[in-house]
Amino acid sequence: MNRLACIALGVALAAPAAAQQPARPAAKPEAQKAGKKPAAHKSRRHEDARACLERGSNTEIIKCAEEYL
Repeated sequence: MNRLACIALGVALAAPAAAQQPARPAAKPEAQKAGKKPAAHKSRRHEDARACLERGSNTEIIKCAEEYL
């Protein structure tokens, strides 16, 4: 009987938490109709990042170089 009570209590406590999870936003219908795919992040990995070395501080250099990863 204790197992059944524990299971019922667990389900009762889990239900409100599951109901509070935000729903995923729906895709735009005009993009689906036209068959367009969302724009993917373009990689700059093949580009030269030496221009970042001209920045003033190490923090600025790191922020600039992260775009090339």
